[in-house]
Amino acid sequence: MGILTGIGTGEIVGGVVKPLFDIIDDLFTSDEERAEAKRKLLTDEGQRKIRDLQVRLSAILAEANSKDPWTSRARPSFLYIIYLMILSSIPMGVLAAFQPQIAVQIIAGMQGWLDAIPDSLWALFGAGYLGYSAARSWDKKKGVSR
Repeated sequence: MGILTGIGTGEIVGGVVKPLFDIIDDLFTSDEERAEAKRKLLTDEGQRKIRDLQVRLSAILAEANSKDPWTSRARPSFLYIIYLMILSSIPMGVLAAFQPQIAVQIIAGMQGWLDAIPDSLWALFGAGYLGYSAARSWDKKKGVSR
């Protein structure tokens, strides 16, 4: 019963709070019964965590295996664009070292392109992306998507 030694210190053990162990201590008279009840409680908690993990993984797998191209590609596509922007800084750095005027012109062109996007579209994109993230987090927290 190595996992059960030192449990009476008040800390959280395996997601189970000490008062539950105190109740077990009050209900059972023999040390063997107490140890078995505490072991069962910890086992049940572990099984619950495994079920929660399975639910989370099933949602991820369902999204990844979706036949809908928007569902399975939307988030990766956005990340690929961001990766491309980050990785493009490497050749831009080299270009700036050898041809600083051209690098400045490219940067000015990109800045002009991005500045041409109206602020309302940036706000819409930000609200949509943050709203999506918040809704997904709420779904997962409340277990709505199960």
